[in-house]
Amino acid sequence: MIYETIITSVDANQQAHIAPFGIREEDGRVLIAPYRPSVSLDNLLAHRSAVINLTDDVRIFAGALTGRRTWPVSKAEKIHGYVLDAAIAHRELALEEVKDDPVRPSLYFRVVHEVNHRPFKGFNRAQSAVIELAVLVSRLHMLPIGKIDAELAYLQIAIDKTAGPRELEAWGWLTETIDNFKAAINGDNQA
Repeated sequence: MIYETIITSVDANQQAHIAPFGIREEDGRVLIAPYRPSVSLDNLLAHRSAVINLTDDVRIFAGALTGRRTWPVSKAEKIHGYVLDAAIAHRELALEEVKDDPVRPSLYFRVVHEVNHRPFKGFNRAQSAVIELAVLVSRLHMLPIGKIDAELAYLQIAIDKTAGPRELEAWGWLTETIDNFKAAINGDNQA
């Protein structure tokens, strides 16, 4: 099973790098498997630590994919890292093992600290739609435009019925990214 999370890592300037990641759990450890090249991969290998942030603010997922990576953070308690202030819960991780791969290495982490900050009340359909669209945006270069358009049309139903201001803002960022991608393919962004 893959869990959609926000991973914070420490960059070369000792600042928080925020990125959405689908993670897995295997044999009591957390598996993070970034594709190469990846700033997150470089950070995780350099500092050998990470924080899994669980949040219901879907703007952070959308923002990380659309160039909006500045969100309030605090220092982690047990590792060299940062916790999103918007986290409902977080898990601090230490890297234990790397299985190298030229395309997608597997990084296995041990949980060294875990905190629940507030209760999770659940996702509404719009929040889930934003996360699904964020996953599609992360794969724009791999998927046919027809699939993107079909998924977008379906997900729009949940946005129309259940979105609040945060979800609408995140949706707008993601759809703008898709529109710009399509325009670039069609040559419509040429000056």
